[in-house]
Amino acid sequence: MAPYSKFTLWRDGNIILAKANGSWNRFTAEDYASQFKALAMPLTGDNWAHIVYLDNWQLGAPDIEPVVQDLVSWCLKSGLRYTAQVYCPSMIKQYQLNRMIIDSTADFEKRVYPNQQDAFAWLASLGFSSQCQDLSRAG
Repeated sequence: MAPYSKFTLWRDGNIILAKANGSWNRFTAEDYASQFKALAMPLTGDNWAHIVYLDNWQLGAPDIEPVVQDLVSWCLKSGLRYTAQVYCPSMIKQYQLNRMIIDSTADFEKRVYPNQQDAFAWLASLGFSSQCQDLSRAG
Protein backbone atom coordinates (compact mmCIF):
# COMPACT_ATOMS: atom_id res chain seq x y z
CA MET A 1 0.00 0.00 0.00
CA ALA A 2 1.37 3.42 -0.97
CA PRO A 3 1.92 5.97 1.82
CA TYR A 4 -0.65 8.74 2.16
CA SER A 5 0.50 11.72 0.12
CA LYS A 6 0.49 15.07 1.90
CA PHE A 7 0.29 16.95 -1.40
CA THR A 8 -0.15 16.66 -5.14
CA LEU A 9 1.46 19.13 -7.54
CA TRP A 10 1.24 19.49 -11.30
CA ARG A 11 1.53 22.11 -14.04
CA ASP A 12 -1.08 22.96 -16.66
CA GLY A 13 0.25 25.56 -19.07
CA ASN A 14 1.23 28.59 -17.01
CA ILE A 15 -0.54 27.47 -13.83
CA ILE A 16 0.86 25.41 -10.96
CA LEU A 17 -1.95 23.39 -9.39
CA ALA A 18 -1.76 21.89 -5.93
CA LYS A 19 -3.77 19.90 -3.45
CA ALA A 20 -2.64 19.79 0.18
CA ASN A 21 -3.65 17.07 2.63
CA GLY A 22 -3.24 16.32 6.31
CA SER A 23 -1.04 18.01 8.85
CA TRP A 24 2.37 19.21 7.67
CA ASN A 25 5.76 19.27 9.36
CA ARG A 26 8.95 20.98 8.19
CA PHE A 27 10.01 17.96 6.10
CA THR A 28 6.72 17.94 4.21
CA ALA A 29 6.99 21.68 3.60
CA GLU A 30 10.58 21.31 2.35
CA ASP A 31 9.57 18.49 0.01
CA TYR A 32 6.64 20.57 -1.28
CA ALA A 33 8.86 23.61 -1.83
CA SER A 34 11.45 21.56 -3.71
CA GLN A 35 8.89 19.93 -5.99
CA PHE A 36 7.04 23.22 -6.48
CA LYS A 37 10.20 25.00 -7.60
CA ALA A 38 11.08 22.19 -10.01
CA LEU A 39 7.63 22.43 -11.61
CA ALA A 40 7.69 26.23 -11.75
CA MET A 41 11.25 26.58 -13.06
CA PRO A 42 10.20 26.46 -16.76
CA LEU A 43 7.75 29.32 -16.09
CA THR A 44 10.25 31.72 -14.55
CA GLY A 45 10.70 34.88 -16.56
CA ASP A 46 7.03 34.83 -17.60
CA ASN A 47 3.87 35.59 -15.65
CA TRP A 48 2.26 32.55 -14.08
CA ALA A 49 -0.42 31.63 -11.55
CA HIS A 50 -1.04 29.13 -8.77
CA ILE A 51 -4.21 27.52 -7.43
CA VAL A 52 -4.24 25.35 -4.33
CA TYR A 53 -7.02 23.24 -2.81
CA LEU A 54 -6.76 23.35 0.98
CA ASP A 55 -10.00 21.79 2.29
CA ASN A 56 -8.14 18.62 3.33
CA TRP A 57 -5.10 20.44 4.72
CA GLN A 58 -5.03 20.34 8.51
CA LEU A 59 -2.50 23.09 9.23
CA GLY A 60 1.16 22.69 9.98
CA ALA A 61 3.67 22.86 12.78
CA PRO A 62 5.13 26.34 13.29
CA ASP A 63 8.41 25.23 11.67
CA ILE A 64 6.72 25.09 8.23
CA GLU A 65 6.19 28.84 8.24
CA PRO A 66 9.74 29.96 7.33
CA VAL A 67 9.90 27.26 4.64
CA VAL A 68 6.68 28.48 3.04
CA GLN A 69 7.71 32.13 3.43
CA ASP A 70 10.95 31.37 1.55
CA LEU A 71 8.98 29.60 -1.19
CA VAL A 72 6.64 32.58 -1.51
CA SER A 73 9.62 34.91 -1.82
CA TRP A 74 11.14 32.70 -4.54
CA CYS A 75 7.81 32.58 -6.38
CA LEU A 76 7.39 36.35 -6.36
CA LYS A 77 10.92 36.82 -7.73
CA SER A 78 10.19 34.16 -10.37
CA GLY A 79 7.07 35.62 -11.97
CA LEU A 80 4.13 34.41 -9.86
CA ARG A 81 1.37 36.99 -10.34
CA TYR A 82 -1.81 35.40 -8.96
CA THR A 83 -2.64 32.80 -6.32
CA ALA A 84 -6.08 31.37 -5.62
CA GLN A 85 -6.54 29.47 -2.37
CA VAL A 86 -9.62 27.25 -2.15
CA TYR A 87 -10.99 26.18 1.23
CA CYS A 88 -14.15 26.34 3.29
CA PRO A 89 -14.00 29.34 5.62
CA SER A 90 -11.78 28.57 8.62
CA MET A 91 -10.36 31.28 10.85
CA ILE A 92 -7.50 29.12 12.14
CA LYS A 93 -6.52 28.04 8.62
CA GLN A 94 -6.74 31.64 7.42
CA TYR A 95 -4.58 32.75 10.36
CA GLN A 96 -1.74 30.34 9.59
CA LEU A 97 -1.89 30.95 5.84
CA ASN A 98 -1.79 34.72 6.35
CA ARG A 99 1.31 34.32 8.53
CA MET A 100 3.09 32.68 5.58
CA ILE A 101 1.64 34.23 2.42
CA ILE A 102 1.18 37.91 1.68
CA ASP A 103 -2.07 39.22 0.20
CA SER A 104 -0.65 41.46 -2.51
CA THR A 105 2.19 43.56 -3.84
CA ALA A 106 2.37 45.81 -6.89
CA ASP A 107 2.87 42.66 -9.02
CA PHE A 108 1.03 39.96 -7.05
CA GLU A 109 -2.46 39.22 -5.79
CA LYS A 110 -3.82 36.40 -3.62
CA ARG A 111 -7.51 35.61 -3.29
CA VAL A 112 -9.34 33.07 -1.17
CA TYR A 113 -12.40 31.25 -2.47
CA PRO A 114 -14.81 28.83 -0.78
CA ASN A 115 -15.23 26.92 -4.06
CA GLN A 116 -13.08 25.94 -6.99
CA GLN A 117 -15.40 27.25 -9.70
CA ASP A 118 -14.97 30.86 -8.58
CA ALA A 119 -11.21 30.43 -8.19
CA PHE A 120 -10.80 28.97 -11.68
CA ALA A 121 -13.10 31.67 -13.12
CA TRP A 122 -10.99 34.41 -11.52
CA LEU A 123 -7.76 33.00 -12.95
CA ALA A 124 -9.38 32.53 -16.38
CA SER A 125 -10.53 36.18 -16.33
CA LEU A 126 -6.85 37.09 -15.97
CA GLY A 127 -5.76 34.89 -18.88
CA PHE A 128 -4.77 31.78 -16.88
CA SER A 129 -6.93 28.88 -18.03
CA SER A 130 -6.63 25.26 -16.96
CA GLN A 131 -7.96 22.00 -18.34
CA CYS A 132 -8.45 20.90 -14.74
CA GLN A 133 -11.53 22.26 -13.03
CA ASP A 134 -11.71 19.92 -10.02
CA LEU A 135 -8.73 19.89 -7.69
CA SER A 136 -10.54 17.81 -5.07
CA ARG A 137 -10.25 14.70 -7.27
CA ALA A 138 -6.54 15.10 -7.96
CA GLY A 139 -4.00 12.83 -6.40
